[in-house]
Amino acid sequence: MSYDSILFGVDGAIARLTLNRPEKLNSFNTQMHGEIQQALGRLPSSGARVLVLTGAGRGFCAGQDLGDRAVAPGSQGVDLGESIDKYYKPLVLALQNLPMPVIAAVNGVAAGAGANIALACDLVIAARSASFVQAFSKLGLIPDSGGTWTLPRLVGNARALGLTLLGNKLPAEQAAAWGMIWQCVEDTELTATVDALAEAFAGAPTRGLAATKAAIRGSWQRSFAEQLDIERDAQRELGRSADYAEGVAAFVEKRSPRFTGR
Repeated sequence: MSYDSILFGVDGAIARLTLNRPEKLNSFNTQMHGEIQQALGRLPSSGARVLVLTGAGRGFCAGQDLGDRAVAPGSQGVDLGESIDKYYKPLVLALQNLPMPVIAAVNGVAAGAGANIALACDLVIAARSASFVQAFSKLGLIPDSGGTWTLPRLVGNARALGLTLLGNKLPAEQAAAWGMIWQCVEDTELTATVDALAEAFAGAPTRGLAATKAAIRGSWQRSFAEQLDIERDAQRELGRSADYAEGVAAFVEKRSPRFTGR
């Protein structure tokens, strides 16, 4: 299937989705949302065991294309809540709920919804020249795409409020120092770093990784005792998996495991 505003393909166990509107810093329009939904819908049957999300050109994603959201003078404005329900909420939930690791390779500016979509991924690797901008305050809006939930949990209330109320640019190196992203690397090393990580995940025990994602993301809504029960139930299921049997056998036989994701 060909797309106009994204690039999508699966090579072996690695899926790659590239936002491909470089002339607009890969900002979202209705077409891009629809194409991403189609691409993510293909993943379960694709054989992929890891997804890499990145942007074409000099930016990762500048958020919403405001050309699609122009407000006529004297009008009652636009219903942005409808756009969130139809596009942004399903997108960030889909990224978080994929039964595989999701890597955001942030190659340039990630602004507005683009920043929060990156943060919805499991691991964020950013080029040193990249930056994160909660640009919503400049438009009289609040952070969406999960920003008001994700940011305080990543960097704490004080930094979350500073980032969102001021809308200042946060360099990738500072984002890594604050624990907002996993890693900041030199621009020339971004592709190689992400490729190596994707290759490692492609051969990893996918079911266990998916269960880990779900357990950690859901832990904010549970008590400690409830979380212990979640761990028990997951271990009970995973203990019957082919990957667990292979991991134990490889350890005993002193060889590298050959996981299948089953």
